[in-house]
Amino acid sequence: MTWTFTDDVDAFLDAAGASLAARPAENTLLLTVAGTLRESGPHAFGAEPPVLGWWRGADGEVAGALVRTPPFVPILGTAAPDAVSALADALPLPGINADRDTAEVLASRWPRHRVDEEHRLYRLGTPVPPSPAPAGAPRTATPADRALLVAWLTAFGEQTRLSGDLAERIVDERVAYGGWTLWEAGGEPVSMAGVSRRIAGTVRVTAVYTSPEHRGRGYAAAVTAEVSRTAREAGAREVLLFTDLANPTSNGVYLRIGYEAVSDRLLITAEPE
Repeated sequence: MTWTFTDDVDAFLDAAGASLAARPAENTLLLTVAGTLRESGPHAFGAEPPVLGWWRGADGEVAGALVRTPPFVPILGTAAPDAVSALADALPLPGINADRDTAEVLASRWPRHRVDEEHRLYRLGTPVPPSPAPAGAPRTATPADRALLVAWLTAFGEQTRLSGDLAERIVDERVAYGGWTLWEAGGEPVSMAGVSRRIAGTVRVTAVYTSPEHRGRGYAAAVTAEVSRTAREAGAREVLLFTDLANPTSNGVYLRIGYEAVSDRLLITAEPE
């Protein structure tokens, strides 16, 4: 029973990919990060190489997996209790992004820590169109929208420490496969939503953003409902999204358009004594 670590995404997916895909909703972050590393290379998220790990139990089956892309804290997927217990001794942890119970167990071993973010994972149940529907209509973003998308994603990412260079890469990557949708009203874009590539039958809606002067008019709900409907019709078995629990408005919006809560995750940073 041991953790194995590598910076080779292919080796990681060969070992842990089937285990992750067996529970794609709970492992959505690991699946999409690993997919990005495979598509864009080991430095997709920063200059340092990634750390990718998996834990095998006594039966030889993978029962835990982790990815870290510095400077971001490690992301832990579904993991058996023995895997969680062994992790702190197997890898220095500057913090953790994990389901609430697991994150609290790991944080209890540190002299001090702070909870930076609390997120809730939702899955799409029965879609409910926004009512009343706002003015305007959706369209798929194109390379001509790049400057706007980068500006909006950078503004969105100020809360998540997303660098400008990383925002540009994400925009370009998603434009290439039609992964950005804009909502236009009065002839101008007012809101956007992104969607990840489909992995293990699952997609995740990301970076829902409305320009400040157009907020409060239902555009975010409309563009989210549109990308969710499109993903479901394109064959996604699961359509997921994360919200910040500190934002009750967005949580209420997603519940009203048919999303259902799955689980909570904490992003915790270890602090020195």
